Amino acid sequence: MNIVCLDMEGVLTPEIWIAFSQASGIPELKRTTRDEPDYNKLMKWRLGILREHRLGLNEIRAVIEKIDPLEGARAFLDALREETQVLILSDTFEQFAKPLIRKLGMPTLFCNTLDVAENGEITGYRMRIAQSKLSTVRALQSIGFDTIAAGDSFNDLAMIRASKAGFLFRSTEAIIRDNPDLPAFEKFDDLLGGILEALGK
Repeated sequence: MNIVCLDMEGVLTPEIWIAFSQASGIPELKRTTRDEPDYNKLMKWRLGILREHRLGLNEIRAVIEKIDPLEGARAFLDALREETQVLILSDTFEQFAKPLIRKLGMPTLFCNTLDVAENGEITGYRMRIAQSKLSTVRALQSIGFDTIAAGDSFNDLAMIRASKAGFLFRSTEAIIRDNPDLPAFEKFDDLLGGILEALGK
């Protein structure tokens, strides 16, 4: 049995932190896992900037509510779910993702959780499991699934390489250059075609 594992931000939706960076006028928050492979280092840096500017979950949620999925993402996901099971594996957080997942038709999402004070300050975060994307793919394989994976960032490479087929989607030139053996697509139709071929359809 097959299951497709997709990253969320950058693949199906815009990057939340980039959108918030633009809305808040804080350019430092544009940094994502495309730029920094160490996710814990990145998150601690982000939380420090939020504290410095006295911004919290409420301000970020107000921006997220206005974000729509990438053009064509919902149709791509609907078409893919007609053919196979799909799981969204993301390093985002439950408190961020809910509005976006609703707009995508409520696919299953595995992600992480923020620690939030009563005043909305984000005081910390809890990762669901270490190396969450790779760990989840391996767990799925251990119960009989063949996985196919797609993502755009450094933190997607492990799950992509551990899967029977894997794809880069709208990734950076540097990541594509450093991983020349991985098919890299820019359009949803091409990604769908690659996945269906891996499914034998």
